[in-house]
Formats: sequence, structure tokens, C-alpha cells
Amino acid sequence: MTASDEPSDRPLLEVRNLRIEFPTRRGTLVAVDDISFAIAPGEVLGVVGESGAGKSLTGAAIIGLLEPPGRIGAGEILLEGERIDKLPYEELRKIRGKRIGTIFQDPLTSLNPLYTVGEQLIETIRTHLPLGETEARARAVNLLEEVGIPAADERIDHYPHQFSGGMRQRVVIALALCAEPRMVVADEPTTALDVSIQAQIISLIKRLCRENGTAVMLVTHDMGVIAETADRVAVMYAGRIAEIGPVTEVVKHAKHPYTHGLMGSIPAIGHDVDALTQIDGSMPRLNEIPTGCAFNPRCPKAFDRCRVERPSLMPAGRSSVACWLYEDEAKEAAHGG
Repeated sequence: MTASDEPSDRPLLEVRNLRIEFPTRRGTLVAVDDISFAIAPGEVLGVVGESGAGKSLTGAAIIGLLEPPGRIGAGEILLEGERIDKLPYEELRKIRGKRIGTIFQDPLTSLNPLYTVGEQLIETIRTHLPLGETEARARAVNLLEEVGIPAADERIDHYPHQFSGGMRQRVVIALALCAEPRMVVADEPTTALDVSIQAQIISLIKRLCRENGTAVMLVTHDMGVIAETADRVAVMYAGRIAEIGPVTEVVKHAKHPYTHGLMGSIPAIGHDVDALTQIDGSMPRLNEIPTGCAFNPRCPKAFDRCRVERPSLMPAGRSSVACWLYEDEAKEAAHGG
């Protein structure tokens, strides 16, 4: 049973009806359109989709790092029941280090090349925790050991360029965790790494999550990483959630035609297939999102209603899916059928 199944657990993070927009001279472009989800303590929620789906923007909005002119147009973001999307910059900065940790795709953007990794860890620890220099250094060494860096008491005095890509990413994870955050947003944390290092980083994130009860939002376009790491998965398409549910359910019994296409495009070991499934076409641009369901021009199962009316998420088995194909099933579930 995951933390999300515990009825008494209040979500650690709640995103309600979030809308992210970019004002332009020709009007406002909506990049993330009315999405809602929650993450429980100790749970990993994977957020997956093609480039441009709105995954990273959602993560950036949660940590208060949306690049202008991007802005939150509507909705709420709550951390442990407290609304954080309207906080002043300085208040949010305190939360960002202490209560929300971040792991970015490129460790070089998170680490300052002019300082040793120890100086960067110690500064962050002392900013957020009431520790002296010696205690902070001991904690920094301990963290580096925890994330699997050998000879941590020596490596702590090395500069970022003296570490390999995989080791740098471990340092970034240590940096994200050094103030004991309740929530971690990990944006493509394994993309630049080779497969064996990926597996180590994934198991590291999972272990830290379980041991500390930290909630993790894992943003990626790699379904393999999601299947390996997440408890639940949200599939995004053109700024909306197309499907959300337990990871085994979504991977093995994909409901939305888009999710189905994503799953079909993953080669399975031990199964010979002549060709992988292909989703024709590409994600629409923000100024060309079609009416109705945004996926309808690429969908093999689209019918008339899909082209004019946009579906909201509705229950379908253990998942929720934004697809008119499941309307009857959702109505039956609502009436206890």
C-alpha cells in the first residue's frame, strides 16, 4: 500500500485548477490549462508527456520559478495545506530551499563552478537549519555518503568540474535534500545520464522518498523511468492531464488513446514485433490548440463529439481519463452500477 492509499493522509502537495499563461501582443496563450492533482507524503507522482505538454512549466510554477512573461493565471498550489502560489518572492525563496527541494536536468545549472561542492552544501544547510560550521560540514559529508559518493570526506572539497556527470547529479540530489524538504520536484533528473547511472539515481530517489516520507513530483518523458520509479502517473497532453492513475494500471491498461500510443511506442524485451506503434502528427502549438479534445486530430478513435466538446477527467477503473469513450462507464460508476 502506498501513502496515497492511506485515507488519513492529507496530501502534501495539492494543485487545484492550475492555469499557466503567456501574454503576447496577439492575445494570451494558455500553456497549462486547468489541471488538478495531489501528492501524498512518501509518494512519487510521475508526470509524463511529449515536449511542450506543460510538464516542466507545472514544476516551475510549484517552486515559484516560472520565467516571465509566464504567469499563473488561475488556480491554487497548496503545500501541507498552506497556499504558496501567492506568496511574495522572499517568502517563496525560503520555502524553496527548506520545504521544497529541486533536482534539475543539468547539474551544471544547479552548481556554481567557482565554489567547492562542500561550500555550496554547507551554505545551503546553514541557511535553512540551525547548525554551526562543523555540524553543517558533518551533515554535508553524511549527505554525500547517502547519495553514494565514495570518499565523501575528501570529495567534499572538490569543485563541480572534478566530478563525472552521474556524480554531479548525485551532488545535486544531496543539495536538494540538505534542508530536509517535505517535497522534491525532479525535472528530468536522469535524462543526461547513461542507463546504469540512471538506475542508481532512480533507486536513490525512491529510497530517500520512502525513508524520509518526502513527496516527489518526477517530470520526465521517459516511460521506463516512470514505470520503475513512480507510484502514480499523470499523462499530460497540450497543457492538460489526459490520464492519471496508479502506475501499473496506466502502463498495463492505458485508457486514453494518447497514453495507449505512448505505451505502444516502447519496445518490450522478450517480445518480437514487426513495428512499434506510432502516433501520427505532433503536439499542437499553443496558438493552434484545436477545439474539443486537443488530441482529436491525431486520435484513431475520435468521433464527432471529440471535435467540438472537450472532456474533463472522469473515472475509468482505478484511473481517471479525459476521454469521451469512457463517459458511460463513468456514469455507471457515479450511480453505483
